[in-house]
Amino acid sequence: MERFSLTKNDLIRYGRQISYPGFGEEGQNKLKKSHVVVAGLGGLGCPAAVNLACAGVGHITLVDCDFVELSNLNRQILYCEEDVGEKKPFLAARKLTKLNPSIETTPLFVRLTKENARNIVKGANAVLDGMDNFEARFILNSACVAEGIPFIHAGVQGLLGEITTIIPGKTPCFACIFPEATDKQEAFPVFGVTPALMAALQVTETIKLLTGFGSLLNGKMLYFDGESMKSILVDLIKNPKCKVCGDNKS
Repeated sequence: MERFSLTKNDLIRYGRQISYPGFGEEGQNKLKKSHVVVAGLGGLGCPAAVNLACAGVGHITLVDCDFVELSNLNRQILYCEEDVGEKKPFLAARKLTKLNPSIETTPLFVRLTKENARNIVKGANAVLDGMDNFEARFILNSACVAEGIPFIHAGVQGLLGEITTIIPGKTPCFACIFPEATDKQEAFPVFGVTPALMAALQVTETIKLLTGFGSLLNGKMLYFDGESMKSILVDLIKNPKCKVCGDNKS
């Protein structure tokens, strides 16, 4: 227990959130004990990882198999031009450790596959979806359902965003919501503000989930349109025949 007790520096660093009603030192201590996997370190994963580190999540696993490219820099805020060519997970881990030396980071420079996904997420308290394709999301979803780990999905395109929190055994899973892949193009348009906003909402959901206060987007999808500044909340339906989480899953 000593390892996770709040230090004097913790009380100062996190003082403004510790003072939030219903959160307090108990909530901060829960964050310090938590392990979150950020799968994908692009437009969503970068700001999500930054906000998790700033909030004091004790252990963050950073998963990606790409190198920094110049075309990333309109939205992937952990990187700068001098980082082009660097491996994303190791670079992100170094920067997050500078941002908050009290947290632990585990960088994994691997491609997510059906064979390794469960080992990557095993033992985590939550997994954040920072992926940019449906194949990887289906793999993550299956691993999280199998391990019973909450999976916080977000997706973006242009100024459009969506987010839901998937709780295995309680809510529709990703495969219920999207029975088939809908990827249409490799390089879709996106403004950096859109993944930044959705990532902030993912971390908001994560903080509430880990510490047990507030309401979650479980069983609901929040859609946001930045062009019109309108949002809508839609109820999601669990598919009893879902191959991943349904009654007759294989």
